[in-house]
Amino acid sequence: MPAYSFEALDALGQTRKGVMEADSAKSARGLLRAQALVPLSVQSVDTGQAATDAEGRRGLHTPLFSKRVFNATNLAIWTRQLAGLVTAGLPLERALSSLTEEAENEAQRNLNASLRAEVNGGSSFAKALSQHPREFSDIFTAVIGAGEQSGHLGLVLERLADDLEERQTLKAKLIGAALYPAIVSLVAVVIVLFLVGYVVPQVANVFVGSKRALPFLTVAMMGISAFVRDYGWLVLLSMIAASTAFLAMLRNPAFRQRCDATWLTLPLVGRLARGYNAARFASTLAMLTAAGVPILKALQAAAQTLSNHAMRSDALDALVLVREGAPLASAIAQKNRFPGLLSMFARLGEQTGQLPQMLARAAQQLSNDVQRRAMQLATLLEPLLIVAMGLVVMLIVLAVLLPIIQMNQWVR
Repeated sequence: MPAYSFEALDALGQTRKGVMEADSAKSARGLLRAQALVPLSVQSVDTGQAATDAEGRRGLHTPLFSKRVFNATNLAIWTRQLAGLVTAGLPLERALSSLTEEAENEAQRNLNASLRAEVNGGSSFAKALSQHPREFSDIFTAVIGAGEQSGHLGLVLERLADDLEERQTLKAKLIGAALYPAIVSLVAVVIVLFLVGYVVPQVANVFVGSKRALPFLTVAMMGISAFVRDYGWLVLLSMIAASTAFLAMLRNPAFRQRCDATWLTLPLVGRLARGYNAARFASTLAMLTAAGVPILKALQAAAQTLSNHAMRSDALDALVLVREGAPLASAIAQKNRFPGLLSMFARLGEQTGQLPQMLARAAQQLSNDVQRRAMQLATLLEPLLIVAMGLVVMLIVLAVLLPIIQMNQWVR
């Protein structure tokens, strides 16, 4: 039965909002009137389209650009809450009702009500989730479907919540490690441009009228300053144009794969990218296999989570080898872009019959290694950036002071 959000007036003239289930918009209005409410608007929460007049026909007022209901953090919290309710023995329909009542905003309330309506109508939970592809990925839906079929939905939801939280933690730590160097670099560039473009010309013009030759460093700095003031805008436009062209070229799959493959060969950041993607791949594969998803389907889904297209291509090649009968560990070991740790744990898992547990352990170790290396890189970059900024500022100051020192010598 579809769900509808409504806005109505009660007998005291106060506005009431909520969500209710009805066969149509017309039936929803009738139910509201039966409760002594005057309906102001009735809107379907299934598709986001507005319900129209008494005939219950839907209007075409779907927004072109709409915000997602759940961000990554909210999705992890929602999954954890649902897992707790289902694990406690609450039926899925009642669990969704509780989440609907406790929703923080109207969009989340409508989404929960829509899922509850689909489940009440006889659909599986996975099918209900698949009606909202913007909020729930194919992997999320596949894991839920496997949990329903195995009868361990609560356990699967717990694993999903763990996986989402671990990914958020890893992503937050990587962003945190890169944030300080990025801020220092930005501030350094702004300060240097200000000094070169404004301060240096103001001070150096004092010495231009003299008949004496200026120091080489001062002349060079004045030339750089003139270039920045005259052609800085052209350089900026060229950089923007080059970046736009590069982003457009990345839409070509072959070019994107070559760029990603080159990125993996870079020192420091290449190893971080390999570890991050391998950890994500192992974590997803462990979660899917633990939920009972067939290995081929799990490999296909896990490969799609890889942001690096070169490693995604290797994962799909490994899928072909597994389909032809090769063990998972051997298929992964043939792809040098994946860390050897992953194939080692996969081999142990196949030998002991504990593949999901071994893959999860590999994902954890890879994640820890990425975090450690990211923190080491950030710790190394911070003093290097400060020293580099200090050297540049020192050169600018020397370019200004040298003519003054030279003038003092002339006076003597």
